[in-house]
Formats: sequence, structure tokens, C-alpha cells
Amino acid sequence: MITKELFGSLQSGEKVYAYTLKNSCGASVKIMEYGATVISLNIPDKNGVLADVVCGYDNIDAYIKNSGYQGAVIGRYANRIENSSFTLDGVTYNLYPNEKKNHLHGGKIGFDKKIWSAKTWEIGNTSYIEFMYVSEDMEEGYPGKLSVKVLYSFDDNNVFSINYKASTTKKTVINMTNHSYFNLGGYSSGNIHKHSLWLDADRISVINDELIPTGEELEVKGSPFDFRKEKLIGEDIDKENKLLSYGKGYDHNFFLNYDGTVKHVATLMDTVSGRKLKLYTNQPCIQIYTANCINENELPFKNGVKQYKRCAVCLETQHAPNSPNMDITPSCTLDVGEMYDYTTVFKFEN
Repeated sequence: MITKELFGSLQSGEKVYAYTLKNSCGASVKIMEYGATVISLNIPDKNGVLADVVCGYDNIDAYIKNSGYQGAVIGRYANRIENSSFTLDGVTYNLYPNEKKNHLHGGKIGFDKKIWSAKTWEIGNTSYIEFMYVSEDMEEGYPGKLSVKVLYSFDDNNVFSINYKASTTKKTVINMTNHSYFNLGGYSSGNIHKHSLWLDADRISVINDELIPTGEELEVKGSPFDFRKEKLIGEDIDKENKLLSYGKGYDHNFFLNYDGTVKHVATLMDTVSGRKLKLYTNQPCIQIYTANCINENELPFKNGVKQYKRCAVCLETQHAPNSPNMDITPSCTLDVGEMYDYTTVFKFEN
């Protein structure tokens, strides 16, 4: 079942609508047109009790004013680009520096701050909502007119899927993700140290103190970044480690064991509620971010819940950060006639 409601208005007077996809079990996901943003995701625990497992806000004003990219689609380029520039076929493109001298999550007015058009439909026991946006040539400094579609679906088995598609009029770079903050105990249930995590990843990007990859890679074996066997996020998060200190916890790119197919690459579980999230993707990397820099002085989350450090974990499937300036396979470039086409699936169990 799909319902539509007014979520708020921009200062321009433009109205922003939200859509709720609800299944026969009572679980639901709510997504709005501003940033194609996931506002809430209500999932049952081992006793069938529903809880909202993503952080977010009650009104449009909070999404506009607050940082953090809560639940939004990120683009054109998710993560960081060093020195806010890249060179493509001999031409240097300069981007907006919104994190010191570097470019983060699409720049000053990225996809998370755009109004997307939407259409909905249902087939059998699955509800769909497709968001569409056209990014003009040189928007935020990126070449090419980019036509983007983000398709969300939610079914009776509590499977929440996201498919990203894009085409361009000029050769460009692109890297899209969703920036939802997950706490499987519920967004107000405390920090995620007692969540367990498994990752199908043997290596991470080595970063500098600005969280920019140096070009080196680190084997996770024997390090705090080894999640090849399921372990609690809190087990090593505060260990003395230079790379951990740069991120103030986990804020690192993990290279997935990639073969180009949509496959199981991560499992997140709340050991208290029993909720489990199995993540499937055909993206080559995942950025694990444990909300280390959440500012408790910012506007509160839904229902007046105060923001707090490590309230959640982001599972950002994507290409590696700073790929436009590095020789990394698969490439983040998109040429005329090609289709950017990636899928991430969140399968919830209890």
C-alpha cells in the first residue's frame, strides 16, 4: 500500500511530499521528494514489535538546516574528492570545496538538496516509488547533463531495495549512494556498539587526516578493521590506531570482494532486539561510518530525541572515495551511451 502526504514547504513555497510504502505485515518505509530522502523505516523485532530503525527529522526545516545527509541520496559524487578537482581526458574540472579544501557528497547543493519528481506503482506484494532528477551540464562543476532515476521498492518480506540509473550527454564521473543512518534497536535506543557487523572485505583505503585516500591499501587482517568474522562494532572502535583516530571511529572505505553481481556483502545485527539487516549489492565498495561527528547541539531527531554520538551506522555502498583522481577498477567514469546501473538491497530479518 502506498500513501502520499504533504511533508512541508520550502522557503520558495514549493511543496514537498512524502510517500509511505507499507506492507501487509505493518512494516513501512517513508521517503520524501527533497533529496529522495528516507525519513523512516519501521521494522519488526524478534517479538514482532515495530521500531523506526533510521535517524531523521519531523519536518522539512530540520533537513534543510542540519548537516549529516540523513537518509538522502548522495550525488553526483558520494564521498570525498581531493582538492575539489579532477582531470578527465586532459580537461581539469573544479568543484565546490565544502569540506576544507576538499569536495564532499556532491558539493554545495548536491542531490540531497534537490526536489525530485516521483511516481509510484504496485505489482503484487511489492510497492515501488521512482524518483527522477536531471542534473544540468556543469552543475556543481561536473560535466554532462545527467539524467538520474532512483527506484525504491519494499515488499512483504521486509526487503527494501534501491536501484540507481543514470545517463549523460558528456563523459563524466558519478558515484551515488544512500546515506541512511541505521540503528536496528530503533534510532533512540542508544549507541551501536552492541551491533554486530560482518563484511566481505579484505582491504580498506589508507586515509590521511583529512579522510582522503593516500592511494595505499591496508589488509584488514589483524587490525580493528577486520570484520570478516562477525564482531561487535564497539569491540575495536576506540582502540589506539592512527586510521581510527582520523575518523574518530569508523569512517573508512572497505573494498568489497567484488565480482560485478548483486551479492551478500554485509550483515548488521542488533544483539538486543534481534533485528538483522543483510545487505546485497553490485557496488565495489562500502563506506562504514559510525556517526562519530554527530553534534548533540543540532536540532533533535524525530519526536524530540536528542542527537548523540554513534547513534547509528551508515552502510554507504559506492565507488571508492577520490576515484576520479586514482587508477581504480571499476572506473567511476560514465560515457555517452553508457548506463550507470547499481543496486543495493537491504533485507531485514528477526
